[in-house]
Amino acid sequence: MASSLVNPNAPHPETDVDDRESTLSHRALIGKVPNHWMHSASPPIFDLTRPSPPAYAEPSPKSSIELSTTTSSVLLSPSLTALVIIDMQNFFISTCLGRPADGAGNMAGRCLLNTAIPAARKAGIRVIWLNWGLTDEEIENMPASTRRAFGFEAALNKAASERAAPAVDAHGVNQSAAELITNDKNAQTNSKELTENGKPKRLYQGLGSDIGPVTLEDGTTVDGGKLLMRDTWNAALPPALDKSYKEGQKIERNPDVWIHKNRMSGLWGSATPCTDFLEKEGIKTLLFAGVNTDQCVGGSLQDAFTKGWDCILLRDACGTTSPTFASEMVEWNCARTWGFVTDCGMLEKGVEKMLGAK
Repeated sequence: MASSLVNPNAPHPETDVDDRESTLSHRALIGKVPNHWMHSASPPIFDLTRPSPPAYAEPSPKSSIELSTTTSSVLLSPSLTALVIIDMQNFFISTCLGRPADGAGNMAGRCLLNTAIPAARKAGIRVIWLNWGLTDEEIENMPASTRRAFGFEAALNKAASERAAPAVDAHGVNQSAAELITNDKNAQTNSKELTENGKPKRLYQGLGSDIGPVTLEDGTTVDGGKLLMRDTWNAALPPALDKSYKEGQKIERNPDVWIHKNRMSGLWGSATPCTDFLEKEGIKTLLFAGVNTDQCVGGSLQDAFTKGWDCILLRDACGTTSPTFASEMVEWNCARTWGFVTDCGMLEKGVEKMLGAK
């Protein structure tokens, strides 16, 4: 049985929190200016708007979002907040590659399109599309551990000097296609086996390997491109999400941005294009969404937490192909250690409340 994430003493996520005036009395400073929070204990509310000293004034309901989470309420400044959408790319969620339309990734995409993205744009929250987008140099320098996660080529016999064959390791993106590898000396594959929805199973031979032709919903065929390389079909967004991204690019103030990443986390190491952008723009609070909850989303979120960003997981805007307990683990730790957990409906409700106060 899944454990509940809701603190019984916290405001219920489905109800309005108490009036701002009563909840923000007796505020305490957490951390050191300028990367600080304020906290009100009864009921618990964390103010993430970074009010200025010495007054540390309470944020106006007209310019801050009051967001209910599974543990407490938080106050957000739209100008300091970004919605970070991770890896909602064709390779991970396109039905043309056999991904189910009702799978967790595509369900998360609908939550983003219908609720989270419109709410963020109404509030003036920046939308960041953080996606795999590799270069030849990055492929060349990719560590073995990351290569294994996406399949790889391995020499299976003496003909290795002439050719390489797909690895037998049933791991990562190859887990559902592992049975295609036979044990004969020629490492032949059985291409007749199909996925549950009738699509051919695919065997991926590593980051940067050719995916081959892909048949789209309208019957046309496109080159799938090299696996998760920049400017390829497989690394692009599916049509509905791509349309949303292009609309966001046209926003005059704080338009949507696309940021490439070259690891599961987009914030790993001393600096990445994503961390550079966040620091340049002065963004402090991150709303996380995308796939997979327990891999690229969870990895990026943990690195962001370690580096001092506020982390909020939009759980219904995330999806994974992993067992249910994997998402439950990420949500449990995020609610109690790394930050907060909420959903798209609560974000929409908080934004509407702010706009209604103006």
